[in-house]
Parts: sequence; C-alpha cells; structure tokens
Amino acid sequence: MNAPAAPPSPYSSALGKVNLESHTLSVLVDNEPGVLARVVGLFSGRGYNIESLTVAEVAHAEHLSRITIVTSGTPEAIEQIGHQLERLVPIHKVTDLTLRGQSIERELAMIKVAGKGYDRDEALRLADAFRARVIDASIESFVFELTGAVAKVDQFIELMRPIGLVEVSRTGVAAMSRGKDPT
Repeated sequence: MNAPAAPPSPYSSALGKVNLESHTLSVLVDNEPGVLARVVGLFSGRGYNIESLTVAEVAHAEHLSRITIVTSGTPEAIEQIGHQLERLVPIHKVTDLTLRGQSIERELAMIKVAGKGYDRDEALRLADAFRARVIDASIESFVFELTGAVAKVDQFIELMRPIGLVEVSRTGVAAMSRGKDPT
C-alpha cells in the first residue's frame, strides 16, 4: 500500500517548483518597544523566512524607525506579506523596493582571515581588489571591513574560504530607493 501523498507546498505547482523571488521591503514604523517583535512575529507566524533584517531610528523627533527586510517567496506571497504588514498599527509605510525599481542596497561585513606566507599575501591582494579595509591585523590574522552589494560581500567571503576564513559578521541589507522621493 502506498503512503498518502504529502500536501502541496505553497512553493510548488503541477509543473514543478515555482521560482522564488527575493524582495527588499522598507517598513517605516513607530520607534517603540515591541514593534520589531510584532513584525518578526508576522513573518514567523505565517511561515515566511527573513533572509536579512536591519532596523534603526531614522527620524528622532518623529520617533520613527526603518526596518529593512529581505525575504523570498512567490510574487503572491510577497504581495500578501506587504498587505499584512500594512495592517499592523504602528506601521506608517511599506515599500517593496524590488517592485519600485532601482534601489540602492549595501551591506557591511567584517571578515576574519587567518594565514601565513602566501595565504596572507593572497588575502591582502584580494582585499585590495575588493576595496576591503584592514581594520585589525596580527601576525596570524586580519579582520577586513567590506561594504558593498550583497553579491560582492558573498563573493569576497567565498574567496577567503580556502585562504583561511575564520569568522564573518554581517550587518544585513540597508536599502533605499533612488531619486528625490522618500522610501
């Protein structure tokens, strides 16, 4: 006897797996206790994944913070996330920067690499090519600071792996739309 079929995944169809899209959402919220927990709870409660999350106060006098979230899903799921976020009371504005068009996204990373001899020279050469700054150095290791697009940070980390990658700390994506209009 065959086992019962598994329920269909929200990310699959009769034709196979649906391609997931990555979207960057900018969420302007009241800067008050519990707001971030409510936003994160909305994601986890509905089974959505957060790939990157940053939050900081952006308007002190108005007590406003910006939460930047990178998430993946079907276009329908991303749209649903936006609508659900808009219904949360302390949220002023939700902007899908991916749909809006050209946006600027950057991430800061600190990358610790250990090595001697050739590996040490190679790490410095690659850091120079990526415009990474040495922010700490010892005889046996470096800590590099790198700011740029997520793909640039990912590529640098992958190149450091065989050289002697020890540790990585990343800030998450900071983003805003281009042009004169606020995000």
